[in-house]
Amino acid sequence: MRIDILTVVPELLESPLGHSIVGRAIKKGLVEIQVHNIRKYGIGPRATVDDYCYGGDAGMVMMIEPVEKMIEDLKSERDYDEIIYLSPDGELLNQGISNELSLLNNIILLCGHYKGIDERIREHLVTREISVGDYVVSGGEIPAALLADSIVRLLPGALTDETSALSDSFQDGLLSPPVYTRPADYKGWKVPEVLLSGNPKLIRDWQEEQAMERTRRLRPSLLEKVDNQTVKNKRD
Repeated sequence: MRIDILTVVPELLESPLGHSIVGRAIKKGLVEIQVHNIRKYGIGPRATVDDYCYGGDAGMVMMIEPVEKMIEDLKSERDYDEIIYLSPDGELLNQGISNELSLLNNIILLCGHYKGIDERIREHLVTREISVGDYVVSGGEIPAALLADSIVRLLPGALTDETSALSDSFQDGLLSPPVYTRPADYKGWKVPEVLLSGNPKLIRDWQEEQAMERTRRLRPSLLEKVDNQTVKNKRD
């Protein structure tokens, strides 16, 4: 898989993409991540990439020309399955989207900055818009790193134990159950006996009960989605 990230602040992506699971996946050759500085295609002696917006609103806007030229150069080298703009008004990122994107070969992540990007980029170049939450951050770099991480960890071989991702929160629409490690008794705070039983069925039943209880207590809205999907599956 290859992920190209387009940004005006490439330094913000160096650490998140160079360490831990993503960094190891890159070293293993499971994914290639290239960060591109849009200023390479900036206009004039100062490599300008932003300008005032028409209409007189406050804030600077990323210009169409540098972005379009960079995307077209990348597309001349390979085909891309998606060109994704990290946008506060895009579809809200969830585990299903990450699962879907992890099956693709080549994607571009476009990081907005300043007031945003020229609307024509969204109309003519972007194929998908994704938001990481109902809030605004200074640019798309952190959301892009977050999205890349959520995708890369799903690639075969990225995790030491590949079954680990299957039990993550949201994979089945529920939050994950509690997890424990040694010691079994710390200051009288004990690990549930069922986890020490060695009985896979009892443990699995306990985990499912705990996942349901935790979801009902902390994120009850998720249960509505699970119930709706169950009804839809029965109809289909």
